[in-house]
Amino acid sequence: MYITCLDLEGVLVPEIWIAFAEASGIPELKRTTRDEPDYNKLMNWRLNILKEHGLGLKEIQETIAKIDPIPGAKEFLDELRSICQVIIISDTFTQFAKPLMEKLGMPTIFCNSLEVADNGEITGFKMRIENSKLTTVKALQSIGYETIASGDSYNDLGMIKASKAGFLFKSTEQIKADNPELPAFEDYDELLNAIKNAMD
Repeated sequence: MYITCLDLEGVLVPEIWIAFAEASGIPELKRTTRDEPDYNKLMNWRLNILKEHGLGLKEIQETIAKIDPIPGAKEFLDELRSICQVIIISDTFTQFAKPLMEKLGMPTIFCNSLEVADNGEITGFKMRIENSKLTTVKALQSIGYETIASGDSYNDLGMIKASKAGFLFKSTEQIKADNPELPAFEDYDELLNAIKNAMD
């Protein structure tokens, strides 16, 4: 029994924070988990910037409403879901993910949640579990599943390396150079074939 675990941002949809950085004109918000391995540090830094600029959930959701999946992502996901179970494991938040899931055909997603004040200010965030990607993959393995995993960032490496097969997808040159043992792909057909081969 196989379950494929996929990252969301950078793999199936563009990076939400990069899109919001461009929409809001705040270049500092372009920093992502591709640049900063410590997710809590990254999120606290982002929340401070939002507070400084008086921006909240509404403004981010307005940007997200305009984001479409990466070309080919929905077709890739549809085909993958026809051959095995798929779970998207993301460090994003339920308040960000829902409109994107609708555009991807409502796949299963495990993610985190934001703490939002009545005035729309994002006051904090609640991680579903520490090291959520690796922990989730290990939990799936503990109930009898073989996992295959793919992602693009530092926070994906744990689940990729712990899985029966793991692949980098649209990753950075630095992450690829640091992890030469991991196959790295740039297009969905290559990734789909690699996943299929891993299940044979």
